[in-house]
Amino acid sequence: MLIIQKYGGATLETPEKIKTAAARIADYKNKGNQVVVIVSAMGQTTNQLLSLSQQVSKNPLLRELDMLLSVGERISMSLMSIALNDLNHHAISLTGSQAGILTDDEHVSAMIIDVKAHRVIEALKENKIVIIAGFQGVSPLTKEITTLGRGGSDTTAVAMAAFLKANHCEILKDVSSIYSADPKIVKSAHPIHQLNYAVLLEMTYWGAKVLHYRSVELASINKINLYIGPAQSSETTKNTEIKTFKDFSKIGTIIHEDVMFESTRAIAVNSHQNVYALSIKSKNQSAAINMVSENFRKNQISTPQILFGFTQKDETTLLITAPQEVMSLIKNYCNSNQDCQLQNENLCSVSLTCTGSSLNDVLTLSQKKLSEQNISVQYFTQSAMSLNFFVAQDLKEKTIQALHQMIENP
Repeated sequence: MLIIQKYGGATLETPEKIKTAAARIADYKNKGNQVVVIVSAMGQTTNQLLSLSQQVSKNPLLRELDMLLSVGERISMSLMSIALNDLNHHAISLTGSQAGILTDDEHVSAMIIDVKAHRVIEALKENKIVIIAGFQGVSPLTKEITTLGRGGSDTTAVAMAAFLKANHCEILKDVSSIYSADPKIVKSAHPIHQLNYAVLLEMTYWGAKVLHYRSVELASINKINLYIGPAQSSETTKNTEIKTFKDFSKIGTIIHEDVMFESTRAIAVNSHQNVYALSIKSKNQSAAINMVSENFRKNQISTPQILFGFTQKDETTLLITAPQEVMSLIKNYCNSNQDCQLQNENLCSVSLTCTGSSLNDVLTLSQKKLSEQNISVQYFTQSAMSLNFFVAQDLKEKTIQALHQMIENP
């Protein structure tokens, strides 16, 4: 079998954790599998590099920021390869560009446009384990190094799985599976062992941190079987015999197109911690979005995720989210420009995702739950399979706990 494994930053935080992951990879190889490994930067490395850049410049050129941020994954890939070679396995580390990850020319938030992983195929033919730096690629147009944005290593893994036609793609983390809510906030949150692409895409779009929503979309298009589970071995993983892909559901979460749900029911609550309400002087929503995108691009600001938009009188309001470093740049821009005003910077979104699209009964009950807790909803929108409530940030945990009451234990 050809298996893609992706290790998140928390699973590579220390040299000891890297050696533990290397032992797991070696075990797969010893069982006769071909293994391609995608690595994130160690621990908080990306945040530390961003902090360094801010100490030098409050508005660094995005091209230079990509050069800086791509270092984190390169450290991980080389250390992993060193660890595997110490275990007497031939391993080779490759940067995103060396691995053939081709992107558009957007810095900090590039999109993969093609994969030409000829060096990866060559290394596999030589019976090597291939370690690839996630989160990065190269623009064939500009020949510049690019990065894919937060969570980009997930997208690298899925893109490589699609190109190599891997049996499945494992996303290995410091948590045991996908949960119905953040267990740190909801003590009764339970693991979800099987999902289909549609439900997971809704969950990740509305804030689930387990995967980046772009990677889920790519997996859906290419019908990639995904497994999300723990990188560290436990008694459960040691005692569970894995013969088929579906056996992974006993120790984590599997995502594939055959998962069916009998009816519409609430399945998970997720949240975006930071949401801004922007006010743009335009009564045409499309024009407002284009104006914001163009002005942000001119000012070296990555395009945020637009969660909701509406127009009243001569103004358009956009509710947006992005990584904190991008939100800070947007705030600075709004403070000095009249065309885009920061209407509210203390919002978060809390979303209840369901297994189907018939949400009327669920909406009535969810509104009742929020009302019982005296939770004031400032904005509301309904997407394909989610009810999305925008509330003050200090109400986030209370809102999550209230909505999670609607989710039944399996």
